[in-house]
Amino acid sequence: MQQPHSHGTVAESSRQQALARGFDLLQKGRTAEAVQLSDALLAAHAGDAEVLFLASETRLAVEDPESALGFISAAVAAAPGELPLLLKQVDNLIMLRRREDARQVAADAIALAVNDGRALRAIASVYSRCDDPANALPLYLRAQQAMGSHPGLLHDLAIARFFTGDIAGAEQDLEALLVVAPKTAHALYLRATLRRQTEARNHVADLETRLDKGFPDQTARATCLFALAKELEDLAQHDRSFAALAEAAALKRRNMTYDAAAERASIAGVRAAYTQEVMRADGAGHDEEGAIFIVGMPRTGTTLLERMLGRHSEVRSAGELLDFGQLLASASRRSVAAHPGSTLAEASRKIDFAALGRDYMASAREAAGGSRVFIDKMPVNYIYCGLIRKALPKARIIHLVRDPMDCCYAVYKTLFNQAYHFSYDFEELADYYASYSGMMRHWHQAMPGEILDVRYEDLVADTQTQARRVLAWCGLAWQDAVLAPSDNQRPSTTASAAQVREPVHTRSIQKWRSYEAGLAPLRERLVASGIVDAERGVAR
Repeated sequence: MQQPHSHGTVAESSRQQALARGFDLLQKGRTAEAVQLSDALLAAHAGDAEVLFLASETRLAVEDPESALGFISAAVAAAPGELPLLLKQVDNLIMLRRREDARQVAADAIALAVNDGRALRAIASVYSRCDDPANALPLYLRAQQAMGSHPGLLHDLAIARFFTGDIAGAEQDLEALLVVAPKTAHALYLRATLRRQTEARNHVADLETRLDKGFPDQTARATCLFALAKELEDLAQHDRSFAALAEAAALKRRNMTYDAAAERASIAGVRAAYTQEVMRADGAGHDEEGAIFIVGMPRTGTTLLERMLGRHSEVRSAGELLDFGQLLASASRRSVAAHPGSTLAEASRKIDFAALGRDYMASAREAAGGSRVFIDKMPVNYIYCGLIRKALPKARIIHLVRDPMDCCYAVYKTLFNQAYHFSYDFEELADYYASYSGMMRHWHQAMPGEILDVRYEDLVADTQTQARRVLAWCGLAWQDAVLAPSDNQRPSTTASAAQVREPVHTRSIQKWRSYEAGLAPLRERLVASGIVDAERGVAR
């Protein structure tokens, strides 16, 4: 980030040298020395914006975002009108889940940005990070007027249009992007996922030509192959689709760092720490109503149910929030410091669950625009069902369940954005699914009757019956609107953003059978784990 201007005159050369050394120490990871130097500078130059900025950066480096925000806010006050400082303040506010404050600072930044395309793009990204593509879009458009056909900006624009339902506009942005940067593989994948491809309208030949010409790295090639697999699946060319998909997944896995065993061990640690006895133990959480958690594996219908519930007049979705996991992790780290030798999961049993619930509700309700009833649709919160119950005893937890083979195939074929790293290898995918399945069995045993299971197959085949179950579970009156999730006009920012704008359908049930031969190793692993019945080939 560009450093703000300084108006100091005393020992200017020495101050500048010390500042440069402070940022150099941060870059080298010598955080303790950087903090010490920033403290010395603060003592000598208490109101200097650059010094305050350095102090903020050092606090971020030692994972003290509250102090970092205090210093960056002081820097903004010391140097009003410095756009880089305002943008840094916004970053800190978002990090602390203070979304409304971030929006207010972003509004101040808009007034300063005027026709600065880079600044307008940065401010637009603030709204995108707040799960608000509708307000990001006009800022991206203003940035485009200033910057022209900048590849990164065109991609940002396409995503914002896609999430707000402007498919044609997103396609135009992507085509313009591919003219100026033809090897931008993530644009090819987004283009493929915008709509269902048809024989009359698809990009198969174009994708194959691009693959023949080559990409700058293997990750980009994998991304293009994921796009090709998706389009070929739309055209029911199953063998060709799976061949492209298998190559794509293998390339993706080879070019990423991921410790599958460590992730499964972390899940097992939570399961071991929260026994039935622990769940039965007294402990008052935060006694506030209104939170609905939708959990499960990805690609199980969580977004469909979210869009259905979001059609209810009393409900608003907050999206896929990281808030509960982040607040829990912070509280658990403090507990580890107070109880040395404990694992994070063990230490979490000693946290103030009422405070966790209170802090979560404050940030989540803000993300949901203050709605009395809101949805948190972060699938991975399935790991924390018991902790959610302890923190928020009146929260409603809904677990989406789908045929394991359909679920695993749907996960395998999806190129996720920096998430679900287990999805590109059959063994890791099957083993993760077994961990997930074991965790959900554990929660049902440890706190029976506290989680509502909804089968995806039932949801799409008998939508009204399942919708009535869900509304009753949530304590909500029936409204016919929930039966038309495709009429939900609010943006959708998940991997299912295209599918959820279609009417409810059943065509994805048993879809894996079109790829049965290729998926045989996955099925064998799931059979060995006891997840799938060997003879019938279906979930136990």
